[in-house]
Amino acid sequence: MAAVAVLVSACSGKGTKTNSGTDDGAKDSVVSIEVKYATGFSVRDSANVRLVSITTGSSHKGKGSGYHFALVHSDDVAVPEGFMKVRVPITNTICMTSLQLSNFTILDAHDVVKGLTGTKNLFNEDILARVKDGRIVKIGMEGNFDTEMVLAANPQVIFISPSKRGGYDAIKETGITLVPHLGYQELDPLGQAEWIKFIGMFIGKEQKANEVFAGIESRYNELKAKVESKTNQTPHPSGRVGGGLPTLFSGEMHYGNWHAVGGKNYLAQIFRDAGADYVINDEETSGENLEFEKMYALAANADYWRILNSFPGEFSYEALKASEPRNELFKAFKERKVIYCNMKQQPYYEISPVQPDVLLKDFVAIFHPELVEPDYNPKYYRLLR
Repeated sequence: MAAVAVLVSACSGKGTKTNSGTDDGAKDSVVSIEVKYATGFSVRDSANVRLVSITTGSSHKGKGSGYHFALVHSDDVAVPEGFMKVRVPITNTICMTSLQLSNFTILDAHDVVKGLTGTKNLFNEDILARVKDGRIVKIGMEGNFDTEMVLAANPQVIFISPSKRGGYDAIKETGITLVPHLGYQELDPLGQAEWIKFIGMFIGKEQKANEVFAGIESRYNELKAKVESKTNQTPHPSGRVGGGLPTLFSGEMHYGNWHAVGGKNYLAQIFRDAGADYVINDEETSGENLEFEKMYALAANADYWRILNSFPGEFSYEALKASEPRNELFKAFKERKVIYCNMKQQPYYEISPVQPDVLLKDFVAIFHPELVEPDYNPKYYRLLR
């Protein structure tokens, strides 16, 4: 297996935020990639090389360092200092997360995926068949990888999530190039979905990625505009919509704390774009851990309650009360307005990261049903009966 250094870190600023065309001298066949919503990667094309920079954390605001890759179609192409050379298109890779896998699924590129961490809550029949017949191997969970299985997958690169549990030291020793995929850090729903363009550049499906994303973007923004027109509200400077809209809270009690979607989270943005007033408007956090009393003070009279879990069997109001007797105190519980998705029954994390338009429509169908077709059948979220 070709050995290359891994996770080269260099100063940021090597690439521009967007690329609307190739530089003079670049190959005419290069498909342009424009980054419109994602903040975690940027693209710059020049003759015979595509420069991709990945930024993490504070780097999203132009600070700190990142990772820099030069995508080439020939090994003899010279690349700028500080950039890791990657021969594309790659044909073998390993996905570490469901979000990464969703990118390959929507691009019809399962043939490139040769390894996964596991198949828990995995619904896709094609992926399951590939695991069963050995075309895709299971390499173990983060922190406990099976190096032999990693090598058996024969990946040219492995897409990783650097801020998760990790355990990549053993993989680094193999010399396989590790490429951070930071879609999970995006705070804009379309920004998260736009990482399909990132994967498209590595697997030679830039045109398909552009086309697929254009459809997602169009459907999302068209429905968002309908909601804005219907509600006729002026957005708060923070993006929070206010005034006479249905109110919403999220999450459940687990191990003594209520984990809720923070006001900065991409889901909070979907709630707002769907025409709801989300009760947590702290723009500094993407997640909140609150005591019950704090959440009750925020959401006692909220109209709707959104829950995502993996309840075995059919979830119900009785089960919700059994998990925490005080849950029955919420207005949304009393009026039976719990919005629910069961990850044991729906491929939520497996495909929803590239379907923000579908998530948006599910919520709009609840908050403003007159804006969707009467026979609309929600894919993920519906009112709990």
